[in-house]
Amino acid sequence: MIPYILYSALILTACLVFYKLLLQKETFFHLNRFVLLSCMALAFILPLVPVPQQLSFRKIAVEKPVVVAKTSVKANITPAIKEQPVQPTLIEETQQVINVESVTRVLVYLYWFGVIVFALNFLMQAIILLYRAYSTSVIQDGKFRIVEITGDKAPCSFANNIFINPEKYEWETYNQILLHEKIHIEQKHTIDLLLAEIVLIFQWFNPFAWQWRKTLEINLEFLTDDQMLQQDVVEKESYQFSLLKVAAPQFPLSLTTNYNQSLLKKRIIMMNSKKSNVHTTWKYFFLVPIMVLFACLFNQPAAQSQTLASKEKEEKQSNIQGGMETEGSWFATIKGETVHIQFKSDENNSNSTFQLNEFKDLPKDKQGTFTLTREAGTMTFTGKFEGNSGMGTYKFTANKEYRTAMSKEGIDLEDDEDFMVFFMINVKQSYVQMLKKKGYNNLDKDELIPLAALDVNEAYITSIKQVIPDIDLDDLVPFKSLGIDKAYIEEIRKSGYKDLSPGNIIALKSQGIDAKYIKDFHSSTNSKKNNKDADDEEDKEDDVIAFKSLGIDQAFIDSYKKIGYNDLSNHDLMALKSLNVTPEYINSFEKAGYKNITTDDLFALKSLNVTPELILQYKDLGFNNLNLEDVVGAKAVGATPSFIKSMKGKGHDFKSLDKYISLKAVLGN
Repeated sequence: MIPYILYSALILTACLVFYKLLLQKETFFHLNRFVLLSCMALAFILPLVPVPQQLSFRKIAVEKPVVVAKTSVKANITPAIKEQPVQPTLIEETQQVINVESVTRVLVYLYWFGVIVFALNFLMQAIILLYRAYSTSVIQDGKFRIVEITGDKAPCSFANNIFINPEKYEWETYNQILLHEKIHIEQKHTIDLLLAEIVLIFQWFNPFAWQWRKTLEINLEFLTDDQMLQQDVVEKESYQFSLLKVAAPQFPLSLTTNYNQSLLKKRIIMMNSKKSNVHTTWKYFFLVPIMVLFACLFNQPAAQSQTLASKEKEEKQSNIQGGMETEGSWFATIKGETVHIQFKSDENNSNSTFQLNEFKDLPKDKQGTFTLTREAGTMTFTGKFEGNSGMGTYKFTANKEYRTAMSKEGIDLEDDEDFMVFFMINVKQSYVQMLKKKGYNNLDKDELIPLAALDVNEAYITSIKQVIPDIDLDDLVPFKSLGIDKAYIEEIRKSGYKDLSPGNIIALKSQGIDAKYIKDFHSSTNSKKNNKDADDEEDKEDDVIAFKSLGIDQAFIDSYKKIGYNDLSNHDLMALKSLNVTPEYINSFEKAGYKNITTDDLFALKSLNVTPELILQYKDLGFNNLNLEDVVGAKAVGATPSFIKSMKGKGHDFKSLDKYISLKAVLGN
């Protein structure tokens, strides 16, 4: 699994580099959209496609097949064990293999934990958007739903919903916003963003996947701007100035199409760019040989894939937990009251830990046989121990009566694989009966395996049901794996979150949020008079999770209070942190003579990388009475001091900075 995920990440990264180098400046926005979506799909599909053996760069190890009867294997292994003691080197090598496998297992668990966390975040965003779309006043405009919102939040769209605060904008700007968002909806841009979010769930560790989503969003905005400028009722200069008015620092949820201030400069530049010549489309065809090269370098040759498939079909030995079969070799180490055993068969291996008292009459310093019996069957070991280390062969025999007993409980065990899984994690009939007694009927074997493996026992379920009576079986697994118990849930509820769902509790725990952190959060934010973002429990939960993930603590908040920002809202604090607007950055403007800067201006200044030194450069050009909005507008369209100097040299000597902003918007690059 890990090679497949890394291979997918490599393809996505290569496609991003290709796009950045050759395609992102082209104005074929529809074609770019197709390329971006196709590459996302190829990143996950291409690794699964076998290539013809003659085209593959991978070398196939050709081995002469050796067919040996199982009885012959035992006959050959047994004398060898009798004649040779267990060498320390072999034990050390075995332990090294075990360590590597342990690290691999941890990485796999970490990867899936990340997938679960980001999947929950995705679902949470979707639920929040749908709730907001259908819980507030709406104006129906044909197939479009205009959802009226309050506060200083940027307009955005999701599916056929347009979220906008109509009180913020004059009539012309308001109409242009609606037209812009309607284009997003007409062209179904929400689908692109949803697909990108799904990719991020499985590629959360890949920084290039995050860049991919941003690149896709930028192209969608380019595409929409291009469609806007083709409208007869829209003038380019008027539309560009509307963008400056609309762009807001508050970032909407990532599932929405929105006005994003950080993209503003790129959008205005692209709107004024020269249209790409059709003869430059040759660049797009280079993507095909790149994909073919990847397939030839890394994909499994078709002939080898077929050989492996037929081999698996012929071998009726079933595998579990990384390749364990019903017969093979074992290497064991006794540590205290536990026995760690590595099971090996052909090139496959797996590890398990058992209690020492489960084994009877372990053969010490002599060849012998011992067994491990559980309800699902019996595993017979042949070999010997020298000290605390041992090796030999094993064979598993399924208990057919166990199949009948489990069938009565509604659990169908089809083959040896099922028996081996249930044997290794020791699923008992009484365990299934206990789950039914707790109200979990219609169980299947796939649900039982993680529950039994995590030891979700009767005492644990009883304690959780005391605080969440109707908890689903699916929630018990993440609860147990994250260490969520009754005490934790009660602490969270006492902290003010009385109606949290199991999913919300999982999200809090996965971020390491406990009652103390929530208490500190409330003590640092409840005093705000203008905190409109914590009116309901759901918003408060979102904020506390965001605070934790961004590392916002009391010291961070106090650092802004020291310079006069006493009533910052939660969203203000999150934006300050995410944009890295530090107290030192604010003080640098105050030293330049700009006092009491609003948070909106701070976000705009930082997102465009405006500094007091840049303002001084404008003043040196004769613009003495500058306000921050003038500088932001100039920087956004690229009306830099060097641009102004060049225009003055060409005879364009204006007294107003606004004139240069308009000139730059018209000239573009």
